[in-house]
Amino acid sequence: MRAVTVETFGSPADLVVRELDDLVAGPGEVVVEIRAAALNRRDVRVISGGWPGCEAPLVPGSDGCGVVRSLGAGARGVSVRDEVVICPSLGWGDDIAQHGPEFRILGGPDDGTFAEQVRVPVQNVFAKPKRLTVEQTAALPLAGLTVWRALFTRGRLRSGQTVLITGAGAGTSTFAVQLAHAAGARVLVTSSSDAKLAQARELGAEAGFDYRADGFEAEVVARTRGGVDLVIDSAGTWESSLACVRVGGTIVTMGFAGAPRTEIGIPDFYRKQVSLIGTMMGGPVEFRALLAAVDSQSWIPVVDSARPLDEAPAAFARMLAGEQFGKLVLTA
Repeated sequence: MRAVTVETFGSPADLVVRELDDLVAGPGEVVVEIRAAALNRRDVRVISGGWPGCEAPLVPGSDGCGVVRSLGAGARGVSVRDEVVICPSLGWGDDIAQHGPEFRILGGPDDGTFAEQVRVPVQNVFAKPKRLTVEQTAALPLAGLTVWRALFTRGRLRSGQTVLITGAGAGTSTFAVQLAHAAGARVLVTSSSDAKLAQARELGAEAGFDYRADGFEAEVVARTRGGVDLVIDSAGTWESSLACVRVGGTIVTMGFAGAPRTEIGIPDFYRKQVSLIGTMMGGPVEFRALLAAVDSQSWIPVVDSARPLDEAPAAFARMLAGEQFGKLVLTA
């Protein structure tokens, strides 16, 4: 099989496509022939050597859609040639509140989906949503699962509430707009790009704000008459998020695209009685809920572009330049 590999840790430009042995399913495992796989910012950290526990060489990639190629002993619930989507949350455990000690994410340290085949536990494959293409399905897992948990499990978003989503245009933020809008929430977004703000409005956002503008937070508060109920912060911009959230509101942080460190005004934090919550990924219960939402709703994952495995470095270059709107996909 052909695979995109990290031979030595470095930049996405150093990725190598090479031939590897076909995979064999072990007990309780399945081998999936990958039809499409999607990029995530986590992949950049894995490729650079910045994700704990990873060793080169390895195959990165967390998101994938394909067909079952083979089953290991004891693997139940799927059959060869079934179309499936892969849940990249491995070993989450039984507690929806938190991941267990065996938790890890597909694509580092385990070999991932940037290949023609991937091997995963059978409990991590689910039926592909029938109404989506393989590219749209491949775009869904990591970002969709992360956002579902942030919005509903951790953020407890309800119909009629107002949510501010930072960084319109990224895969996670795009899913957040679509899922929150479908749930009946009032959606606001931030971005530094007028084009991305306009695209977010097409997906259901009510309004967008340029986060580079001085005082945009006051505009958010004025528009919502006191601040939003929930902020989904994937940039780590807690100071702005705190300024935008209402008294008694919630900030859920699920990334640090802006910077790994930030500051927050403690007096404003406790005077406003704000809940600050961290979240990462999600478990199989939430993945099933996400897929059920896909089946019952009409939104479609936004795919920026799709290209073959050999063009993985070009796809990462587009991501790192911040040029994409939606997910970048590789096809095998």
